[in-house]
Amino acid sequence: MKAALKEAKKAYKKGEVPVGCVIVKNGKIIAKGHNKKEGRRDPLAHAEMIAIRKASKRLSSWRLLDTVLYVTLEPCTMCAGGIISSRIPRVVFGIRDEKAGALGSTVSLLDNKSLNHHPKVTEGVLKEESKTLMEEFFKDIRKRKTKEQQV
Repeated sequence: MKAALKEAKKAYKKGEVPVGCVIVKNGKIIAKGHNKKEGRRDPLAHAEMIAIRKASKRLSSWRLLDTVLYVTLEPCTMCAGGIISSRIPRVVFGIRDEKAGALGSTVSLLDNKSLNHHPKVTEGVLKEESKTLMEEFFKDIRKRKTKEQQV
């Protein structure tokens, strides 16, 4: 999870919402990602999607069996769909996303019995660090907007 936080800090420095993700297999990080939506002008450039693509390429498979995905923020519906589609068996996240989280906050895709894959979820790992980073980011955004309005 510390590596996911490191990725989130990279996003923050680039002016992206600070979400970081790593995928681990056999105790080793096989893929990393952080939000790049703004820089790429791509609504699909979420940390999880970037990491899933990298892991699939590295393993030469769309099935990411025996892996763990660590992410600082609860995945949205798109990312939860990617997790399910790639067969990731375990997800660990830091903080809930009360506006878009799809592992229990706004919806829970995992409760859908018609889906054929249901990863195990652990939440709250390094919660305070993830929360503080997110709060600082949005505080900085508000400060910048206030300064721009004064000019």
